[in-house]
Amino acid sequence: MENRTTDGDKHTTLHITGMSCAACASRIEKGLNRIDGVAHANVNLALEQASISYDPKQVEISEFRDKIASLGFGTVSEEANLNVTGMTCAACAARIEKGLNRIPGVTGATVNLAMETAHVEYAAGSTTISDLVSKIEQLGYGAIPQSAEDNIADVRSKDIQRKKWKWMISAVLSLPLLWAMVAHFSFTSWIYVPQLFLNPWFQLVLTTPIQFIIGWQFYVGAYKALRNGSSNMDVLVALGTSAAYFYSLYLTLRPSDAMEGMTGMPVMTMPELYYETSAVLITLILVGKWFEAVAKGRSSEAIKSLMNLQATTARVVRDGQELDIPIEQVRVKDIFIVRPGEKIPVDGVVVDGRSAVDESMLSGESLPVEKGAGSPVTGATLNKNGVLRIQAERVGGDTALARIIKVVEDAQNSKAPIQRIADQISGIFVPIVVAVAVLTFLVWFFLVTPSDFAGSLEKMIAVLVIACPCALGLATPTSIMAGSGRAAEYGILFKGGEHLEMTRSVNAVILDKTGTVTNGKPELTDVMVGASSLTETDLLRLLGAAEKSSEHPLAEAIVKGITDRGIELVDPTDFENIPGYGVKAHVEDKQVLVGTRRLMSREAIAIDDSVEQQMNELEGAGKTAMLVAVDGSYAGLVAVADTIKETSREAVARLRAMNIEVIMITGDNERTAQAVAAQAGIERVLAEVLPEGKAKEVKRLQEQGKIVAMVGDGINDAPALATAHIGMAMGTGTDVAMEAADITLMRGNLNSIPDAIEMSRRTMTNIRQNLFWALGYNVIGIPIAALGFLAPWLAGAAMAFSSVSVVLNALRLQRVKL
Repeated sequence: MENRTTDGDKHTTLHITGMSCAACASRIEKGLNRIDGVAHANVNLALEQASISYDPKQVEISEFRDKIASLGFGTVSEEANLNVTGMTCAACAARIEKGLNRIPGVTGATVNLAMETAHVEYAAGSTTISDLVSKIEQLGYGAIPQSAEDNIADVRSKDIQRKKWKWMISAVLSLPLLWAMVAHFSFTSWIYVPQLFLNPWFQLVLTTPIQFIIGWQFYVGAYKALRNGSSNMDVLVALGTSAAYFYSLYLTLRPSDAMEGMTGMPVMTMPELYYETSAVLITLILVGKWFEAVAKGRSSEAIKSLMNLQATTARVVRDGQELDIPIEQVRVKDIFIVRPGEKIPVDGVVVDGRSAVDESMLSGESLPVEKGAGSPVTGATLNKNGVLRIQAERVGGDTALARIIKVVEDAQNSKAPIQRIADQISGIFVPIVVAVAVLTFLVWFFLVTPSDFAGSLEKMIAVLVIACPCALGLATPTSIMAGSGRAAEYGILFKGGEHLEMTRSVNAVILDKTGTVTNGKPELTDVMVGASSLTETDLLRLLGAAEKSSEHPLAEAIVKGITDRGIELVDPTDFENIPGYGVKAHVEDKQVLVGTRRLMSREAIAIDDSVEQQMNELEGAGKTAMLVAVDGSYAGLVAVADTIKETSREAVARLRAMNIEVIMITGDNERTAQAVAAQAGIERVLAEVLPEGKAKEVKRLQEQGKIVAMVGDGINDAPALATAHIGMAMGTGTDVAMEAADITLMRGNLNSIPDAIEMSRRTMTNIRQNLFWALGYNVIGIPIAALGFLAPWLAGAAMAFSSVSVVLNALRLQRVKL
């Protein structure tokens, strides 16, 4: 996808083919970063993607593809077929064709006037079908995408199938060679081996297609790497297998050995042949690559599951008719109909109908939310029991789900700082390994077993093969993919690998009060009836009617609390709002006063000491108390409070159990703030802090050596969110807060804070395990191979196992329960 970044640069993602190890990814990354106009480029080996930020005035996407091709790799192209409407002549077709070819990332566009179609080829990830349709519509024509398979998924599926067939054919051809190799060991001498399998010429016939047809990819990869002044896994494999193959070929072509082989008496010559080493090595490496490809496919399941949440079609009303159209064709302001049991296709506002909508995919709450005219709805949520007519407000890449998918994709494409270690090591790893392998050969040939060329060669091959840096390149990106993907399933969106890494170190969390610790909406909490003849229901009916015409947030909370109790309210016959005091109204021929002590004093309403004490207790608990008088006499007392979220106390306790200091910050007065903090179990409070002062408080904590996470939901929290080491925005808050934050907590649940920290800690632990295994494997394996304790085919099996084990370990994160 291509997006404009905040600094004016653009961002694009290209899907790359042909990478085999960390050295390949590093080479492409360096090449892209050297291009003028590229601000930053990351290459993710596990995802097989390049994520590039660039200045479109200096460089075009086609240059990235050319650079990648010059380095010996490929990029995946997408194809789109569109039905075009409104064309009248060849000039129309030429105009559309020209316009499409100007879109960044489009490599070729042809428009057929007679067929009224457009065929467009473009770099995968550089643009979307929606962008192509929009361009045609800007030119004054219409376009409808023809149905097509997801090309990227198709390419990956075919790649996995190709890898599978390669190793299976290689395994079939290698089996007789492996069988013959059994004859070398004294403890397996009882196994019958056909004489044909021991014939050098037969072995040559079996090995050659493995070496030069099935294994040709290693030669191509090695050539391209060396041509560009670098080295990779292919260089090691090509060197190791070629050494085994050509040495065996030399022995086969020697007259004496060939004759002995033909006579069926190969006992003297067979131990010197290494055809099985070459063939079995290639087979094992291909098996490992196949397993790796399958496992890497599973690591992007989080993105696939998010994409599967969205509807595929929408029932749109156009020209008085209901039409079922693909979701890509929905436009802003379209009216669409959603029936019970159907998913809402895009974000919008209900214009007609009532229903309950299951928003659990966003909020995590299982209870459906009531929706009526004027209610906002989110694409991919489920309509439960009523028919809704909805006006589209955000479509395509602007919907909430699309933005979530984009954040997760960006996080999976980004690099954590810890990955720099692996990148630096892999950059110098292969040349060092080649040097060690050559040194191993020389030591064995001249010092340990003088003139034993075959034995020395075997040790060298084992060193070359066991040292392939595949596992090192996969250690970090696979863990980040799995960890960020699993976090997204819990509604925790990390914006990048660096934030995923930093979050584990947080030791101080600052919580904004309103909307974060509390629900952000005042509620009617207490009703106390005075010593009058009124019942509680009578009091609430009169109170609600009096407050019904007020626009004050506290009045709205009172009215809602009363109607939620099932009490019907009448309209007042007279209403007066008295700023700073309260309201006065006539309801059912009674005069009703609602307000502060000052209002009661002004109207000469007597309030005794016991009522005053009740008010003080309520205010001490962080509530706003209001007095009610009916026909000149005190009638009762009600209290309204912004209640804390049900999860706040539990979340705070979890954070404290993780040895994290919890601080609440608010602009409210000290008394109210302390009362709310006490309910949530928070000991430290920063009260009466102005919006611009929140960022200063964050800095003050940072100066004390704290790693600070700021959690907020409002516009006034944005500076503090940006200042903190980690900014966490509640997904129920403003877009400004979410833009400034490093992590978005979609569910608005404070438990998401310890969940995010826990997910970060588990992911970093997983990365360290992977790096330890990948590095430890080489540190241990290379000396063992150099000392002659590891046959080349065993080295190949161990190398393949190391890559697969790293990926499988990362995939454990997809089963984490928070």
